[in-house]
Amino acid sequence: MSAPGLSSVLAQAREAGARPIHERRMLRAWLATRSLRSALETRRERAPARLLERCAELERELGALVRGVEEHPSADGSVRLLLELADGQKIESVLLPRGVQCISTQIGCAVGCVFCETGRYGLVRQLSSAEMLAQVVEGRRRRPVRRVVLMGMGEPAHNLAAVLEALERLHVDGGIARENLAFSTVGERAAFDALAASAVQPQLSLSLHTLDAERRAQLLPRAPRIEPRELVELADAYARSTGRPWQLQWVLLAGRTDAFAEFEALAELLRGRMVIVNLIPFNPVDGSGCERPELVHAQALMRLLISRGVRARLRRSGGPDVEAACGQLRARAAERRR
Repeated sequence: MSAPGLSSVLAQAREAGARPIHERRMLRAWLATRSLRSALETRRERAPARLLERCAELERELGALVRGVEEHPSADGSVRLLLELADGQKIESVLLPRGVQCISTQIGCAVGCVFCETGRYGLVRQLSSAEMLAQVVEGRRRRPVRRVVLMGMGEPAHNLAAVLEALERLHVDGGIARENLAFSTVGERAAFDALAASAVQPQLSLSLHTLDAERRAQLLPRAPRIEPRELVELADAYARSTGRPWQLQWVLLAGRTDAFAEFEALAELLRGRMVIVNLIPFNPVDGSGCERPELVHAQALMRLLISRGVRARLRRSGGPDVEAACGQLRARAAERRR
């Protein structure tokens, strides 16, 4: 099942007499959480009367795309949002400190990462570009959003057309700089080509987690079977074409992805590349069989990379006190319904 895209909303505006200049004003007003009518009532290029009359209806339709159901603030300043779509499906988005918002691109996910709650339920459906943008609108109703990362529910590379449209709208109409838009992927060949050809060329974030191809296949059972070292080459080539660093995401799982020997090899592979390594301590998920390493061990791994000349940081897991691992709020809501 698919959801209506942004084009369907704009088509209704055109039927009411909207011209391209009016469409841009409406999109910019919506993404800035301003009134559509006030954006159209200007002295120059005044909108047709019937379009002004339709503004309230169009605002209701846009507002119905995504609505907030629950807010879970965390002690670290992040806020986990449980959002409901027009068809009753639920997704998650996270407001992070410093004007960052993490949004979802799918309901569920087909990759099935063993350390991710979302992956347990498979793919339910794709999100439309409008539903992605509506998450940002919901976020901006609560606080300023200046950076958007596609690291919520779903694999963005499996919904490329809608994702690329949403990224372009966020840049052109939402006022977000290219370097403040991040596309996260487990590594799909089509995604590297599509991003390089796109108008926005967002920052790339590659979820790697290990250099061992067999272990990666166990952790990411339905990810493309591309050798980790080849993925690094593809990501680095894209970054050099844009002139901006890429990010390597590495979830730290005790006894599985936190060996010093592997990090020595990782440091050797990444030396001289345009990359920032994000080390992410595992956010506990019931029944996953995974555990996070001790903080001192994670810090030692970060220092190892830095000592070898690789930029690295240890990410604080956003909102662990409110079950902020991806997919947990949606899962809890489903349990309550049952």
